[in-house]
Amino acid sequence: MELRDQRPRPTLAQKLGDVTHVSPLLRKVRELSGCAENDVGEWLLKCAVGRGATHYCRDFAPELPPENPSLTNEELGVALCLAHLPFDPMLIRAAAQLLSARDTNAKTLAHLAVMERCEGVLLHIAGAAAQVAPAQEPWVSLRAQVTSRRRVRTDALPHWSRFVLQTGYTPAGRGHHIQWLTRDE
Repeated sequence: MELRDQRPRPTLAQKLGDVTHVSPLLRKVRELSGCAENDVGEWLLKCAVGRGATHYCRDFAPELPPENPSLTNEELGVALCLAHLPFDPMLIRAAAQLLSARDTNAKTLAHLAVMERCEGVLLHIAGAAAQVAPAQEPWVSLRAQVTSRRRVRTDALPHWSRFVLQTGYTPAGRGHHIQWLTRDE
């Protein structure tokens, strides 16, 4: 297949039936990373893995720039959920693990979610956390502070089971341990 025959990957916005907006966070990420828009998602994932979302560790392209500490964890987590990025559920899952930490500022996260119009995606993660780890912050605070501007198509977002570690079948039978993925600190 030739390059011109390949279809561009749909964005998260297209998968959710939404439109994008002018994103100050995306502009900041592009300036800090120096990446082209097509490489931003991969760079953000690399940064998230480096900051503790190690469940999504893999080999990244050597030409990706190093992470930039000027980007806060809250900004990084929200940036992974931007509607502008090509649709990749792993970005959303990495955001959930990265943001599931004691030092995540819930107020800042709520503000960024509304500003960047990704509150529906983050509330989806918060809803999944409510099923598995109902007291997990910042998700409790996010559910209390934020409402979605519109209903999000959850069929395009990761199932709650993709945000957790679960025991499967073992020689002793079926395991019942489910643990919400949190950032390695």
